[in-house]
Amino acid sequence: MTDHQTTARRFTAGPWRRLRSLRVRLIAVFAAVALLAAVSASGIAYWLNRDAVLKRAQDTALNDFRVSLSRNVSELPLNASCPDLTTLASTVASSGLSYDVVVADPAHPECTASSDPGQFTLADVPAALQSTVARQREVTESNPYPYHLYWQRQNLAGQPFLIGGTKVVPTGPTAYMFKSLENERKDLNTLGWSLAIATLLALIGSALLAQAASSTVLRPVKRLGDAARRLGEGHLDTRLEVEGGDELADLARTFNRAAESLHEQVEELSAREAQSRRFVADMSHELRTPLTAMTAVTDILEDEAESLDPMIAPAVRLVVSETRRLSDLVENLMEVTRFDAGTAKLVADEVDMADLIMSCIDGRAWYDAVELDAPRGILAVVDPRRLDVVFANLIGNALKHGGSPVRVKVRQTAGSVVIEVSDSGPGIPEDVLPHVFDRFYKADRGRARSEGSGLGLSIAMANAQIHGGTITAANGEVGAVFTLTLPLAPTPPPNEGETGDGPLGDAAQDKDAT
Repeated sequence: MTDHQTTARRFTAGPWRRLRSLRVRLIAVFAAVALLAAVSASGIAYWLNRDAVLKRAQDTALNDFRVSLSRNVSELPLNASCPDLTTLASTVASSGLSYDVVVADPAHPECTASSDPGQFTLADVPAALQSTVARQREVTESNPYPYHLYWQRQNLAGQPFLIGGTKVVPTGPTAYMFKSLENERKDLNTLGWSLAIATLLALIGSALLAQAASSTVLRPVKRLGDAARRLGEGHLDTRLEVEGGDELADLARTFNRAAESLHEQVEELSAREAQSRRFVADMSHELRTPLTAMTAVTDILEDEAESLDPMIAPAVRLVVSETRRLSDLVENLMEVTRFDAGTAKLVADEVDMADLIMSCIDGRAWYDAVELDAPRGILAVVDPRRLDVVFANLIGNALKHGGSPVRVKVRQTAGSVVIEVSDSGPGIPEDVLPHVFDRFYKADRGRARSEGSGLGLSIAMANAQIHGGTITAANGEVGAVFTLTLPLAPTPPPNEGETGDGPLGDAAQDKDAT
């Protein structure tokens, strides 16, 4: 993924993801707190009510069973028969609290009297309860009775029952009570559902409250994000309205101060940049007049160099060479200032790329040193003069620094044309590759000067970008490879020729930097 794609993804998805995350976190915190509080309160309420309901039901039933058994056992004859035990069980169970009674007498092991024989028998009594009821306790001052009433909750056929039992006298029968707790279970289930609904309502209420709170909190955060986005897009007059005195208001004030400071710094830098551009343009313009005169003089001197004193001739040739170099530098500086000022314009025409490249090669007598692979018929709408500058720079640098043979390959892709210029030299050092399009960059910092102006690749990149294309530099299998990519129809940026802070904004130089 390219840097441009990464940036696009960050700007398109980042703000929404950040806002969604804050909202979800706030709602989740509210919901978690509300759920924890509701579940805790509901659980405590349920267990307290459960214990209270069951304790009240079992205490009422056990007390009634004890009283009814004590009242009716005295009427039981000695050596009671099985019918007598059945009568006792029915009488005790008829107290009105809807429980059943089972009476067992060791004297009649074959008989188990029950108020509802088809429903309850001695086999329904848990063995642990039977052994506990039959165990005789030592009589003391704190325990005047050898036998006590014991109880146990047990599920029988899927229904809850309270089972209580006691031995009447050491030699008498043992009675067991079966009290259904189905009504209590229904009441507790109803209570549980009520508490669950209350918990759900509390959760929904907390989510709505969190939504309202998040809207209140995130609204200024969203305004801050929109303002920061507008500021990043170049609207330096963007400011936030400050409301209240909370932390968000302090954040808005901080943003406004930062935006004001940034605005002042950008204005100052813009003014300095404009002054620098004006200075370079004025200087280049002022140098053209004396350079014109100097060029005319150097042309005459060059023609007369053969007839000059041998001691003077080298100096004359040096003056001629440096004057031409200075003239090229001034022309390049003026071209760069036109790009920086956004005044460079395209004079486009539809041309055959093969003819354009061949014209550049023939015009500079490079046809013996360049291998051209350019099929005819690849037509593109370009500015021939500007592309001639690009081709001359790329091919000239390849010949000067890479060595023959230089290969130029042209191919067409979907909607664009690609021109590759490769040489047979040692290539470009890896630490230099990122800087080959920097202005005046020197690969060898110890080299004070070079034959080129150091602006060739800068101007080549600018000319490519004004067409809506670009140039890349890399190392191939042998030598360096410069790739020029152009659309078949020009797609200049909104401010044609203005480069901003891309490669052209800090544009590069000749390949002589390498």
